Amino acid sequence: MKRGQFLKHSIAIVTMVCVRCLMIVIVTFLKLKTTSIENREMGFYLIIRSRKVSHKDVKLGKFGEMMIDMLPQDLAFIVFVPSEEAFKQDLRLLVNESLRLDKFDDTYAIVTRILGFSAVPRALSSANFALGELVSYDSLSGFPLFILKDIDGMLVVNRIRSEMVDVSKKEVVVHVMDGVIMDAEFELSILSNDESEEG
Repeated sequence: MKRGQFLKHSIAIVTMVCVRCLMIVIVTFLKLKTTSIENREMGFYLIIRSRKVSHKDVKLGKFGEMMIDMLPQDLAFIVFVPSEEAFKQDLRLLVNESLRLDKFDDTYAIVTRILGFSAVPRALSSANFALGELVSYDSLSGFPLFILKDIDGMLVVNRIRSEMVDVSKKEVVVHVMDGVIMDAEFELSILSNDESEEG
């Protein structure tokens, strides 16, 4: 074999080996990138799963349980129940005070109204919502609920964030919220009642 031909064949072989090595590196890099994304999503999934509660013994608070008891037990609902702290802060409802006989009717009316704003006649767990996608449902009272699933799996409804998601109470899926979902008119009536009681 002539030296020129040997040199040409050697360059061709080295070039082919280099191209194959480069292809292997690129494919490996792409596979690693998709694997790390899957692992990161799995990490979020594990965080979400650790915050989801699906046992029946979760305490929703007296007012939260009152809301759930108002619903028919054999129909599917999703309910965005305010936390006990949200009932206290936003609605000034205290268990010891608001459930006394002289205040019970007013308290029941307020809780019923909140149920109308925050219940949707279908069972939707947080898994039914796509990450970052805003969806809208009408509540029982016709009040529009704009629901967004956050990166940590918690739901945000009309700018109110959930504290806990996917609590099962028979056919009802409960999401415990860090605030009270209500329309502006009802919120103003609550605030004006507070001001008149203080003044």
